[in-house]
Amino acid sequence: VLALGIAEFGLQPWLAVIVAFGFALAVGAFNGWLVTRTGLPSFIVTLGMLFLLRGATIGITREITGRTQVGGLRDTTDGDLFVQFFAGDLVIGDFSLPASIFWWVLVTVVAWYVLTRTTFGNWIFGTGGNAVSARNVGVPVRGVKISLFMATAGAAALLACIQVFTVGSADVLRGEQKELEAIAASVIGGTLLTGGYGSPIGAFFGALMLGMTKVGIPLAGISAEWYFAVLGIVLLVGVLLSNLVRRRGTGVRS
Repeated sequence: VLALGIAEFGLQPWLAVIVAFGFALAVGAFNGWLVTRTGLPSFIVTLGMLFLLRGATIGITREITGRTQVGGLRDTTDGDLFVQFFAGDLVIGDFSLPASIFWWVLVTVVAWYVLTRTTFGNWIFGTGGNAVSARNVGVPVRGVKISLFMATAGAAALLACIQVFTVGSADVLRGEQKELEAIAASVIGGTLLTGGYGSPIGAFFGALMLGMTKVGIPLAGISAEWYFAVLGIVLLVGVLLSNLVRRRGTGVRS
């Protein structure tokens, strides 16, 4: 949506970003509504939407451009101050950090604050732990779930903006299997897939561990083809350690 809006429909970058975020939030709201109305597992609903959107992305991009890539964004985005918020460098004294690092830290801090310092954060934990009990004490469970689906979709849109503006193009195949790495990062960071337990800080370090693993494999002289094998080991070890720490923290020994 972002790349086609700029390259094919002549939208200014700021307007294309708004359209992309609007589309993503609409998808998130629909997913959340579908889950709350039908009771289907979130994983199944989002997986189905993933396949739908991925197929539509390939088909629509081919229909419009005749290819599976959308290029030529540099002519419009180079020198654009708005684009620098997503693809520029943050200069702090003598240090320079990519904007993606800034967004990574900012989103983590905001998520941590919301979860640990606000009423809505308590609602999130309550909804994830036991939705029925949370509803009985007045938590608007349906609204919380839809809001979280929209927040997740918004995070995906943010990543799209960072990636498209940094690379200067879009490819329908870019990002395949990243959904599995996202799940792995959360689980390694201590998040329970059953809900009710986890933290943004844990996911932050889970993502950091995955990134270090991906970069470290070639540096260690191991073929890059072994990445997913190593990722599987890291995931299993991370889950076992997280489970051990959680059990000790709650006093459960068996």
